[in-house]
Amino acid sequence: MPTNEMKRIYLSPPHMSGREQGYINEAFETNWIAPLGPNIDAFEKQLAAYTGSADAVAVSSGTAAIHLSLQLLGVGVGDTVLCPSFTFVATANPIRYCGAEPIFIDSEPETWNMSPSALKRALEDADRGGTLPKAVIVVHLYGQVSKMDELAALCEQYEVPLIEDAAESLGSTYRGKQSGTFGKFGIYSFNGNKIITTSGGGMLVSDDVELLHKARFLATQARDAAAHYQHSSMGFNYRMSNILAGVGRAQLEVLDERVAARRAVYENYEQALSAVQGISFMPELHYTRSNRWLTTLVIDQSVTNTTITELLECMAAANIEARPLWKPLHLQPLFAGTKFYSHAGNIAVCEQLFETGICLPSGSSMTSIDQVRVVDCVKDVLTKATGKSIQSA
Repeated sequence: MPTNEMKRIYLSPPHMSGREQGYINEAFETNWIAPLGPNIDAFEKQLAAYTGSADAVAVSSGTAAIHLSLQLLGVGVGDTVLCPSFTFVATANPIRYCGAEPIFIDSEPETWNMSPSALKRALEDADRGGTLPKAVIVVHLYGQVSKMDELAALCEQYEVPLIEDAAESLGSTYRGKQSGTFGKFGIYSFNGNKIITTSGGGMLVSDDVELLHKARFLATQARDAAAHYQHSSMGFNYRMSNILAGVGRAQLEVLDERVAARRAVYENYEQALSAVQGISFMPELHYTRSNRWLTTLVIDQSVTNTTITELLECMAAANIEARPLWKPLHLQPLFAGTKFYSHAGNIAVCEQLFETGICLPSGSSMTSIDQVRVVDCVKDVLTKATGKSIQSA
């Protein structure tokens, strides 16, 4: 059994508040175990209020929320949807669920999110060809909000609906407004590794209450209003359980505390490593406030004389969980041959990020000792690679 000093440090473990059990017990005591009940109703209302949305629908996953949003927009066979290449596969899979095809858009350096210039070229090409996409999905990676002014303006210009995949950015703001509330639909994830969790689950938000009413209908197997089981359209088994919604209610109560804790973890890393030549952290636009779900950095191999592979190996040996940045979807076997628009010319920003970037452990329950272990591991690798002692800023 490993010593206390070598305990496992996880990338982003769940962090319970201690209040969850009360809502769970209430669900059991009142026998609201099914995918409906007081916790569901309250969680939806409270999340909508927190984000400033008109309404919200609690579902089984963030992926389900994306799928429902595409269904509500009528995405189907023969259609295209533009989405970032630099994201988790769950952003793009629902496009295929609908029988449509994704077109991937590169990142840009200031946010690592969707490039407005690449999106502009993709929309111009689609417009000339008379094949405008049915939707654009924007992702806010690792908690950093995308350049929503530019991206939303382009979608408005071409009258293409905008969906925000805010799975990683609940609690992040752009010009004081919550991420996930700029498009036609916003989606959040409550997977076990997210900033707040319901074990598994997601939420779909919008100011279009009528469409969200339809989302609830589709998410409960599209059962028609009849005494018997009658179905006139295809639905899905996508509703969240009342028990998990109880966990979500307790988690939402401490969301601001979790954001503050994650930002503090980032600030500690940044203070300890910012003076190291060849290391740079994920930027934060001056008019945004990231929840810093994960602290991420890139390494200039020509300066550090090391690679992310060597750093990951050191972390693994020290019983620390760390990961590379997302592998771009246009490089995935699943999407081989799919169209991709780079940020500028032949420069693919997302490919560079994948080759040089790493996610550090960022849990809101991390101790200062845990953070020192991570920093020491990074410094150890760089010291051995450069032959120079690494000092903190």
